[in-house]
Amino acid sequence: MPLSRARRLRRWMRGLSDVAQASSKRSIKWLLLLLVALFVAAMWILSSLNLNYSQKALADLRRDEIEEIFLSNLNQIVSRQHVYGLYTEGLARLGELTYRLTGDEQRPQLETAMKSMLKDFSGVAGIGIWFEKERLPAGAPAYTSYLFVGSNGQVKSLPAGASASSNYRQQPWFEMVMTPERLQQLAPKQKFWTPVYYSEQTDKAVLTIISPMFTANGRLLGMVTTDWEAEQIIDLVSRVEVTPNSFSFLIDSNNRKLSSLSRSGDPLHAQHIMDALVAQSPSYVAPDYSALITSQAPKKSLESSVLEVDGRAYTLYLAGTPAGMSFGIGVPQDEVDAVLVPMRDSNYRILTITGLVMLLLSGYLVYRISALVKELQASYTDALTGLPNRARLLQDLNRSADGTLMLINLDRFKEINSLFGHRCGDQVLQNITERLQRFAREQRIWPGARLYRLQGDEFALFGPNTEEEAQDLLQRYSDFLQNQQLLWQEQELNVDATLGIANASVKGRGRLDSLLSQATVALRQARLQGLNFHTYDSEQGVEQAYEQNLVWARRVKEALQAGRFEPWFQPILDNRSGNIAKYECLVRMVDAEGNTVAPGQFLGVAHRLRLGRQITRIMVDKCFEAFADLSVEFSINLAYPDMMDSELTAYICQRLQQTGVGSRVIFELLESDGIENYDEIRHFIDQVKVYGCRIAIDDFGTGYSNFEHLLRLNVDLIKIDGSLIRHLHQDRTAFLVTQGIVQFARTLGIGTVAEFVHCEAVQQQVLALGIDFSQGEYVSMPKPDLVQEHAAC
Repeated sequence: MPLSRARRLRRWMRGLSDVAQASSKRSIKWLLLLLVALFVAAMWILSSLNLNYSQKALADLRRDEIEEIFLSNLNQIVSRQHVYGLYTEGLARLGELTYRLTGDEQRPQLETAMKSMLKDFSGVAGIGIWFEKERLPAGAPAYTSYLFVGSNGQVKSLPAGASASSNYRQQPWFEMVMTPERLQQLAPKQKFWTPVYYSEQTDKAVLTIISPMFTANGRLLGMVTTDWEAEQIIDLVSRVEVTPNSFSFLIDSNNRKLSSLSRSGDPLHAQHIMDALVAQSPSYVAPDYSALITSQAPKKSLESSVLEVDGRAYTLYLAGTPAGMSFGIGVPQDEVDAVLVPMRDSNYRILTITGLVMLLLSGYLVYRISALVKELQASYTDALTGLPNRARLLQDLNRSADGTLMLINLDRFKEINSLFGHRCGDQVLQNITERLQRFAREQRIWPGARLYRLQGDEFALFGPNTEEEAQDLLQRYSDFLQNQQLLWQEQELNVDATLGIANASVKGRGRLDSLLSQATVALRQARLQGLNFHTYDSEQGVEQAYEQNLVWARRVKEALQAGRFEPWFQPILDNRSGNIAKYECLVRMVDAEGNTVAPGQFLGVAHRLRLGRQITRIMVDKCFEAFADLSVEFSINLAYPDMMDSELTAYICQRLQQTGVGSRVIFELLESDGIENYDEIRHFIDQVKVYGCRIAIDDFGTGYSNFEHLLRLNVDLIKIDGSLIRHLHQDRTAFLVTQGIVQFARTLGIGTVAEFVHCEAVQQQVLALGIDFSQGEYVSMPKPDLVQEHAAC
């Protein structure tokens, strides 16, 4: 009787559960219908509101398109003017190189070179090298080399006796540009642009670029000029076309107008437009044209406005150029708005069609969601193998009191996918699934265990606790998997696997939250140790190591927030003078209790968390400040990721420019870091060497490509690693290797530093090898203050 009542109770409970499930499904369907109705209503409202938004968005899109066209043409003009500037710089270098070659006998050779430059470049109308009389040697006649292309296309020069040839300050280009203030502030590589003017010699409208020349001691030597045909710039402007009635223009600093409107069919309207432009155009400051050339033109250099002429509105885009010109494009507003008319009509049609489509989609959506409710259980099944997936495993773990979990990871599965394709990989996974299930069934191994596919090439077996038989279980499964051979299109494939197992004791009843992570740790340990399988052992301290990493990660972040990173300084001895020559700056962290922490405890974690760049930035700031008023050199360590960080390298260059300490800075590159991109590293080196910095290779002798570093990088110093130096007085091999490094460095003109010099005997060997500097305990260990003298005996 009690048994019968228990059965009736279970049937009643199941029926109640079925009713609840059916009620839930109906509730879900009604809720979905309500949501669909709300969705349709919302779509009608949004579609109505979208009309104004769409018009604005299309107008913005059209404006962006016009801006892109404008910026593209601006870049062409800037590029052309940039080339003109480079041409002028080259001519200036020619004038400076011929400075000492004075006298009439040198003039023909100089003019021959100038004739070649004049003929080789399209668009140049004249070039001149104008020397200051007082810069020539005493008694030397003044001469000026000015060549120009005459109206007949022949290259001509100024007569030797012309007044302009003896005083270039009488030239029209000089009077246009060279104010007394500019003459007092002249510097190398400066360039000045004149407005467009008429040249009597060339009989053309030209722009002149002026660049000063200087002697070796910085005195003004004279001027170099290049005259460029204004027609070249006009042609660029005339080719710009945005809409049928758009126009483009250039206005120079004297409000002279160069425009495609010169070819307009309505000259009176074109003149009205140009008069309005001159009245409205502001004075522009030319942007950094090198930035415009090397990247997309920045929109911050662009100004837009509206211009109304003869009852017609134009959208106007303006920007400055390196020649002090205003470049612009005008587009009729009605031609911009023309694209909106069909959009308005189509939007109403779309609104109607969208409503009908949404009704159909709503019905389909209700149908699909109903089907998805039925397929909810399928979310716990792997589609490829039909096995329970990771979500189901986690659910089973949460419901279990104890058990054993084994992870199986196929080796070299990615290579199989790469060589034979994903179809082959899928076939391998399906075959392994079948074989594992058949193996467990036929061998009657681990009764009650269930096979799962987690992700990719990883499987799991979860079953009753088998802690005492775990090793035997691992061995049997491992032997089985190592012997598997699969066939794919007549190609034999060998499958290997690595296994990890973790056990949850019966004593620890409760949810098995950590069992999956413990099995993962066991699997990782097997791979690290080169084993086929491994059992998780809490006494190995793997989880403790992870926890320790978390502790140090938190300490590093707290120290960064509190500013508790400080530089310590280790002196470097000059072996020739016996004095302290420089210092290496080494990072130290101060913990919350005020104790100093060595970098070996926190730096690795900091780099893995990508916090190294913040520490490097702090070291740069504090080291630059510490040595700001000192004349001694100091070095800062940089890792490979530091030099690949464009923001960090830009910050370093900014600080070098601000502080002016570059000539005393040595950046030490860690030699044992694998350098993958020499171009980026060389780019960083070239950047900092502009400020006078020097480059050292740290830990030289530990890496596999150290000599390649010296040959491909512009290195000034190498620091020979302590693994060689510390045994110089005892190890003949270390002595010979070090001797070879020193001789090789000396051949390349590179200085040498011996690291870890810990005693007098090692120092004597360092001196015998001729190493330039010594660093280590023998000299002094790192200290928070600067060591002024070498105190070793």
